[in-house]
Amino acid sequence: MTDNDNIPQLMARIGKQAKAAAAEMATATAERKHAALISAAEAIKAARADIVEANARDLEYGREKDLSAAMMDRLMLDDERIGGIISGLRSVAEQVDPVGQIMAEWDQPAGLHIKRVRTPLGVIGVIYESRPNVTVDAGALCLKAGNAVILRGGSESFHTSRALHGCLEQGLRAANLPVEAIQLVPTRDRAAVREMLTMTDTIDVIVPRGGKGLVGLVQREARVPVFAHLEGIVHIYVDAHADPEKTLKVVMNAKTRRTGICGAAECLLIHENVVKTIGQGLIRALIDAGVDVRADETLSKISGTTPAQEDDWGREYLDMIIAAKTVASVDEAIAHIREYGSNHTDCILTEDAETAATFMNRLDSAILMHNASTQFADGAEFGMGAEIGIATGKLHARGPVGATQLTSFKYLVTGDGTIRA
Repeated sequence: MTDNDNIPQLMARIGKQAKAAAAEMATATAERKHAALISAAEAIKAARADIVEANARDLEYGREKDLSAAMMDRLMLDDERIGGIISGLRSVAEQVDPVGQIMAEWDQPAGLHIKRVRTPLGVIGVIYESRPNVTVDAGALCLKAGNAVILRGGSESFHTSRALHGCLEQGLRAANLPVEAIQLVPTRDRAAVREMLTMTDTIDVIVPRGGKGLVGLVQREARVPVFAHLEGIVHIYVDAHADPEKTLKVVMNAKTRRTGICGAAECLLIHENVVKTIGQGLIRALIDAGVDVRADETLSKISGTTPAQEDDWGREYLDMIIAAKTVASVDEAIAHIREYGSNHTDCILTEDAETAATFMNRLDSAILMHNASTQFADGAEFGMGAEIGIATGKLHARGPVGATQLTSFKYLVTGDGTIRA
């Protein structure tokens, strides 16, 4: 019997190795971590052909499983996307090392000098579907933050993830860092996921990245703390003072650039004063681009729309579909988003600064945008090099989770024979 036949034994071994590697990574120098990331980037560059070949096997597997077009798009790696992975690695490598950064420093009257400094989280478990680039993004960010990581990719990206993981291992070896710092679970067996959710002795936090089914399972069953978002139910509110040209550009990009990512727009809210002008032109442009517009009673008078049903509000389509509704004010838009949104990303299009401030102050989504496409809801676009996911919870990390968000902190307290009265 091999480890793969005994999942609890396999995961216990991986967890033990990760914990030991995390102890070494916590004190690894910035130079060694930088060297590991640059070497990994070079390894991926040299292995492009092998990675594309592995991806072709996964795409064939995806077609056999009848994956949706959005999932197939997430799964596919071409030369351009591999180039993006390499650029992301280099970008993470060049960022300032967060470990050891002094977050705050002060003196107390009793004679104590106190510093709060960044420290690694420890061992991070990442469970993800389809996107093989997450293998590299998660591995790189965890490494940069001095953590060890256990990666459990989706069954559909099995071969691509293995090829990319091999390049990360080459980077670790080149920098004389433990290869166990980035481990890929070597089985498609779903029992490995459930095992990870209970590994409280070795995993410090779980990051799920995938669809509602996966994230819901993790949030329900994990005994380990979780950074996650359940859905990206992204709203765009077109205000009465929106600029027509900006609105058309932003909405079309937010919906159609890539429909399968969590920052894609899923619901359009249009102020009633601009329904016959900006709204009508916008909806016709969406329809002309092949988008199925699920419209409320007012907007469904526009030819080519589909009448919206109640379950169209608060729905993540991840497809060429968008819900559209008329609202009487920014307050009504905010109320709708509060009821149906997922606290992921929401946007207002307006030239009125006061209305924009109201929207951004009264909503509590992890990311709020003004006159910008929601497709920018991405760690790389935020200057983080990459992201391990988007977190919508209220504790610790929120929004794109980059290397800095994969650290905690500790207090360093210095005295001089100081005692408490």
